[in-house]
Amino acid sequence: MTYILGINAYHADASAALIKDGKVLNACEEERIKRVKHCTGFPLESIKWCIKDANISLDEIDYITINSDPKKHLYRKLFYTFLRKPNAKFIVDRFKNKQKRSSIKESFFKYFPNNLIKAKFIFIDHHLSHLASAYYLSPFERSTVVSVDGFGDFASTAWGLGEGHNLNINGKIFFPHSLGIFYTAITQFLGFPNYGDEYKVMGLAPYGKPRYMNEMRELVSLKSNGKFCLNLKYFLHTKEYIPIKWANGAPILGDHYSSDFVKLFGKPRKKNDQIDQKHKDIASSAQFMYEEAFFNLLNHLYKSHGNENLCISGGCGANSVANGKISQRTPFKNIYVQPAAGDAGGSIGSALELWHKISNERCSPLTSSYLGHYFNKNQVEEFVKNRVLDATRLNNDLNIEILTVGDEKIPDEKNLLSLICEFLKKGYVIGWFQGRMEWGPRALGHRSIISDPRNSNMQEILNKKIKKRESFRPFAPSVLKEEVEDWFELNHHTDNNVPFMMKVYPIKTEKRKLIPAVCHVDGTGRLQTVTEKDNGRYYRLIKTFFELTNVPMILNTSFNENEPIVSSIGEAFDCFARTKMDVLVIEDKVLIRKQ
Repeated sequence: MTYILGINAYHADASAALIKDGKVLNACEEERIKRVKHCTGFPLESIKWCIKDANISLDEIDYITINSDPKKHLYRKLFYTFLRKPNAKFIVDRFKNKQKRSSIKESFFKYFPNNLIKAKFIFIDHHLSHLASAYYLSPFERSTVVSVDGFGDFASTAWGLGEGHNLNINGKIFFPHSLGIFYTAITQFLGFPNYGDEYKVMGLAPYGKPRYMNEMRELVSLKSNGKFCLNLKYFLHTKEYIPIKWANGAPILGDHYSSDFVKLFGKPRKKNDQIDQKHKDIASSAQFMYEEAFFNLLNHLYKSHGNENLCISGGCGANSVANGKISQRTPFKNIYVQPAAGDAGGSIGSALELWHKISNERCSPLTSSYLGHYFNKNQVEEFVKNRVLDATRLNNDLNIEILTVGDEKIPDEKNLLSLICEFLKKGYVIGWFQGRMEWGPRALGHRSIISDPRNSNMQEILNKKIKKRESFRPFAPSVLKEEVEDWFELNHHTDNNVPFMMKVYPIKTEKRKLIPAVCHVDGTGRLQTVTEKDNGRYYRLIKTFFELTNVPMILNTSFNENEPIVSSIGEAFDCFARTKMDVLVIEDKVLIRKQ
């Protein structure tokens, strides 16, 4: 029996994951516990939870893997420093962060002073961890594997070939060239300053036209061998000190674009400035440029490897718009993107890479992302009995009816699902809290807010009642897998398998008017396919809604209000109580806000 604990530490999206004999037991992002988006630092709480959830002790861990190798590409780093002579603060900042990652063992001794630590500490290359997280969790016996990121271990992009229980890197693009840096610079220029705001640019892009392609091609040039390079005069990351905070709390990044960038595009938008057509067109052009570079790389790799399977990882692997076009713009037909493609997923990747080095046994594919916190029936009963009833007594404005599956009004699950579907048809906004929490940035039916996709006012209702976010951002549909081809324009029959909401496809023209709440301005939807095997009650809910409405989907957005997705029952109830959510379903309990 072999336990491997993988961690992503002292970087954004700190996380931990535990595997036993190649099987992923659990995984957790630190932000879900500390309630800080993209939480950095040492993933102490995630580590504690993974160990507790598995009902083992720290001294039973055989290996601890870290998704970074500070010694990787050392000579290349030294040569770059000698040749380019970057800002001294840049060097000191990078050195301090590498020191923290190198001293992971000391961190364990510091945070677990009373525990015996027998585990061997293994450092795994950043991009190899990314590649492993995608390939080994995929269903493919042979596959091209790609990691596209900001930077990690002095590289931004890596690719290789997975065969059986072996994975080899056969190419990289090194610092300072990075599609992640390109997209981040555009994101900051457009007035979205927070770490991880790139998805806002992706959501804004369909409102514009790619009118700035000449300027984009000034920033990024493509090569015949599939590689790309940045025109460095437009970026600051090679010549000036950019403040970066990875230590604790939320990550903070300074601006990546230079004064020449401003000369090229004009005045940057500030955070609260109005978004005008120029900003929309720049967003559209940036997405178009990213896709050109991405598909240029993929088409070259297909020629090199000659198979139709592709696994994608890295922060840019979350670009669901590009992912949805792969089978159209390249010869790849079978595409797998694991649910935590970004740096959080590196914790699983580093552990799986080590497992496949010490064992000839290939791990099982990951078809469900439900690897996180859960609460049993007794915990739910106790919470409702104490916390919910106390809250209603103390807050006169919080008038709640509490129902339970098995009582007179809801005799069984079938009645529960029928009741919730009737609420959906009435235009209610419902918090849906079931089973284990999702792994990765997407809510996939266990920590979700759901509503009726047919309601043309639902986007405005959700933003006003709950989300309080930019109006241009779309909401996603969760769709019965067997019905996808009737509603979406797919490039290939294998495109109907999108369990982790990592691809965007056009909705069929004649169907768009039927589901306006999940149809983006360009007629697309960010798809999540749902099956009974992997999604259980959530599938049966959508199936019931389909039987009642002839629409095989519901609107699904993350259960949160400008915070990390809720993890605990308490966080779910707090979000329900402070917003204007109509109903909260926690396992077999239904909390109805009286109108």
